[in-house]
Amino acid sequence: MKTFGLLFLSTLFIGCSFQTDWKPLFNGKDLQGWHIYGAGDDFDGWFVDQGVLVLDPSKRKRARNSNLVTDLKFKDFELSLDWMISDNGNSGIFWGVKEDTSLYEHPYQTGPEIQILDDNYQEYIDQRGDINRASSLYGILPPSEIVSKPANQWNSVLLHIDHTMNEGFVIYNGVRVLEFPVNGKLWQKLIRDSSFKDWNGFGTYQTGKICLQDHGSRVAFRNIKIRNLN
Repeated sequence: MKTFGLLFLSTLFIGCSFQTDWKPLFNGKDLQGWHIYGAGDDFDGWFVDQGVLVLDPSKRKRARNSNLVTDLKFKDFELSLDWMISDNGNSGIFWGVKEDTSLYEHPYQTGPEIQILDDNYQEYIDQRGDINRASSLYGILPPSEIVSKPANQWNSVLLHIDHTMNEGFVIYNGVRVLEFPVNGKLWQKLIRDSSFKDWNGFGTYQTGKICLQDHGSRVAFRNIKIRNLN
């Protein structure tokens, strides 16, 4: 079984060719460029192990979620990363996060989510369906194909968000599994038809932070890169 302590690799996956405008969001050494939502540099449970960014909730000292967010905000971008989840694990990638704890206690109140999940977690799938599988637009759209690798193996994601062109898509393990609008009437209809319909602020911030979720599961990330589109 593969472990979370794998060496950092700097290759990009299928569907994402190397370009000089790609910039690392994670330097493989420390958490520079990131902080905990509403809690600054209190990286409770997050650490770097041999070039891999790891969240291990068993190492937390405080009973709270430690959602990791970027220091910078982004609007039109492509985000590329690899993730590995533990058995029956759950996490997520959020964008468009508004960090204002006076209004929003959690990142998920504003940021739409691309789901991270052990797709062999059958009890969860039976309860929630494909709309909440790995690579789904959580609670809104299911992936077109199920291409997840088992828990404790690496999966690769490219998230494309372009408000200027009103285009969003996800390439997951080399397969384009999601396409969706990111603003306007069609986007608003998707939200109205979801469980987020009464959440003021959800999916409304075109410029916002990127978040890696603490959902109580051990999860790891590597090769985190971003490029601005406009």
